[in-house]
Amino acid sequence: MCLLAAAAALPFLAQPGWANMVYVSNEKGNSITVVDSTSMEVVKTIDVGQRPRGITISPDGKIVYVCASDDDTVQMIDTSTGKIVGTLPSGPDPELFILSPDGKTLYVANENDNLVTVINVETRAVVAEIPVGVEPEGMGVSPDGKTIVNTSETTNMAHFIDTSTHQITDNVLVDSRPRYAQFKPDGSEVWVSAEIGGTVSVIDNKTRAVKHKITFDIQGLRSEQIQPVGIRISADGKKAYVALGPANRVAVINAETYEVEKYVLVGQRVWQLAFMPDGKTIISTNGLSNDITFIDTATDEPIKSVTVGQLPWGVAVAPN
Repeated sequence: MCLLAAAAALPFLAQPGWANMVYVSNEKGNSITVVDSTSMEVVKTIDVGQRPRGITISPDGKIVYVCASDDDTVQMIDTSTGKIVGTLPSGPDPELFILSPDGKTLYVANENDNLVTVINVETRAVVAEIPVGVEPEGMGVSPDGKTIVNTSETTNMAHFIDTSTHQITDNVLVDSRPRYAQFKPDGSEVWVSAEIGGTVSVIDNKTRAVKHKITFDIQGLRSEQIQPVGIRISADGKKAYVALGPANRVAVINAETYEVEKYVLVGQRVWQLAFMPDGKTIISTNGLSNDITFIDTATDEPIKSVTVGQLPWGVAVAPN
């Protein structure tokens, strides 16, 4: 009994043998839902700032970063305690961000000021502010950390930025309202989703030119219902998954031929995606049905949907 009581008193994420934790930002609920990936059950809800959207986790799994968009800050959550332990000076209306591969630098899209804010997470100081297009949102980083890509919704461009100089080197025109940028694991391509354009542009990272456009066609749905947003590409670079918004589906794409192989029916208004570390499962956030869906990447079939908070937006998975 004493041993059980002592174990129960430990911090909720510090217990040995627990599965990878899944962190979901609830845009309307002003909270983070924590889900055990093995039991697929909610284990905790963490209250955060107003309108949390972008969410990511440090490479060592110790800190979750959350864009509290309406509070104009990035909040830091200690995963061992589930407590907010600090904030970062994100600039106005942070929506999406990306961590550098070494976990030392955070690149934040500031939608209202048309800037990308560069933050040193160790000193918690702003390093640079980079002017970009109108309504910046999507952020991607190359595997070598030398290049970031920001997408601007109104300018309809993907901006390539040198991380050593903080200067834009290339601007690539894509389709209407680009929302997300994802590098292939080998760094050869950048995939950019266009929510209103209904496409994913595949950009060659050497030539900085669009080499292919992926389109979507779902029987029984009007084209305007198919709105690509979140993108994830498997670690071997062979498969890609694209969240299709109000189409309520995740597209499964052969990342070598660019052919859509399947549409996976999930919850309502699917928005963002995250792989489990072993790549065997991918998780979608379904905003209007207030749940997330676990998808088996071997069969590309849904495993289970789990109710979370109000209007789930982003998702991040602990690496350990």
